[in-house]
Amino acid sequence: MRGDSVSRGRRLRAIGAAVASVLLVGGCAAGTHPGAAAVVGTTEITVGDVDTTSRAVSAALGQEFNSTVALGELVNNALVAEVSKQRSVTVSDAETAEAAKLVVNDPTAFAKFEADPVARDFLRQVAAAAVATIKLGGGTGVKDPKVQVAQQAGVQAVKEASKDVKVEISPRFGQWSDGRIDSKISGSLSEESAQAKAKREAAEQAAQQQQPQG
Repeated sequence: MRGDSVSRGRRLRAIGAAVASVLLVGGCAAGTHPGAAAVVGTTEITVGDVDTTSRAVSAALGQEFNSTVALGELVNNALVAEVSKQRSVTVSDAETAEAAKLVVNDPTAFAKFEADPVARDFLRQVAAAAVATIKLGGGTGVKDPKVQVAQQAGVQAVKEASKDVKVEISPRFGQWSDGRIDSKISGSLSEESAQAKAKREAAEQAAQQQQPQG
């Protein structure tokens, strides 16, 4: 039912909601690399990354997860990862797996995410960003007794640190404003860069390898 799919969509971003509220300081729509949807520090998010994520997560959720929302989440994941690296904050695979089951706590929906390599990777990124945000706020993880306080403190920590992280958004998707992408500003992308092409081809090959053999 539509109500259930909407609830799953909200649960997907329940833990990551605080991450998504981080303001990105210093974004510049005109400066992205050709073929890139966004650049966060040293991380390039390609248009292909956005499109494949949007399709995979939409299928797993059973509802539309459009490209603007997908890009916003990918940017936030990359930003938290950048700040975590600066602060020497690490998140283990076990912590990520634990958080992922809380982000998508419906067994059927979780199975759909696990079955698709792109959706699974996206969920892992959201979960890792959630754990990292809690740790940046002085918490120990998703089971910290004061997790909400730690998460809020972590959001503030990321917000402050983001002043030193260069973030650029392609005009095709709009402009970052107050923690959201304003799609009223539009534009077009030039030819795909060599880096973007290499990432896209590697992702396509990985996806083909994940397909069951007939």
